[in-house]
Amino acid sequence: MRVYASRGTEKPAEVLPRSAGQRKYWSRRALAEWLVEELTGSDATIVGIDHAFSFPLRYFDVYQIRPNWDVFLDDFQQHWPTDRDDTYVEFIRDGLLGHGAARTGSARWRRVVDVLARAKSVFHFDVPGSVAKSTHAGLPWLRFMRHELGRKVHFWPFDGWTLTPSHSVILEVYPALWSGQFEREHRSADQHDAFSVAAWLMQADRSGALERWLTPLLSSVALEAAQAEGWILGIGHIEPDINALA
Repeated sequence: MRVYASRGTEKPAEVLPRSAGQRKYWSRRALAEWLVEELTGSDATIVGIDHAFSFPLRYFDVYQIRPNWDVFLDDFQQHWPTDRDDTYVEFIRDGLLGHGAARTGSARWRRVVDVLARAKSVFHFDVPGSVAKSTHAGLPWLRFMRHELGRKVHFWPFDGWTLTPSHSVILEVYPALWSGQFEREHRSADQHDAFSVAAWLMQADRSGALERWLTPLLSSVALEAAQAEGWILGIGHIEPDINALA
């Protein structure tokens, strides 16, 4: 994982882990703990994270989970405790730890926003461009940050489409939307994805376009689904293909 940050009008720069043993790549624990520290009492900050924040409505229906994000996160972490020490997605998939078999899904299940973004299902493992592994690894750390930060930080859109003034916000991003807008220069693919997210957020914030993307024009189907499924910043103003959502 790579992290890039921009302050004011500064060009985004890479933020390296503090641990001497991780000079390039962040662990999820280190990143979550750093974000909690950074967002506690800081100026209003926008944090974009590149994995899904929730699952398709079909998942909620099949497992009879109330379509509430906090309820979902608690239920998921009980079955996929990837925030525990030495607990990896592969271990849970293989049945060695956790109870992942009780909370699986079909690669055909996609969120409304995944259909619009032409993104893969959160259950589509072991294929190029898959977000399944990062999502299953990252969700418990969203829960950790939610508990640590409380209402100091706005988790979009679960806490509402309109941001709380002066509050920081954590939201889901999809770097493929923006990475082509910026020169690659010397960066690796992962570095460029993180750079592009930070650069786009900075530009959108300064131009005033960010507010429009935070309140996308969506159909009633998409708005209802997003309350449980979440949404990707930068997707909107398009009517979903209802036949593609099954």
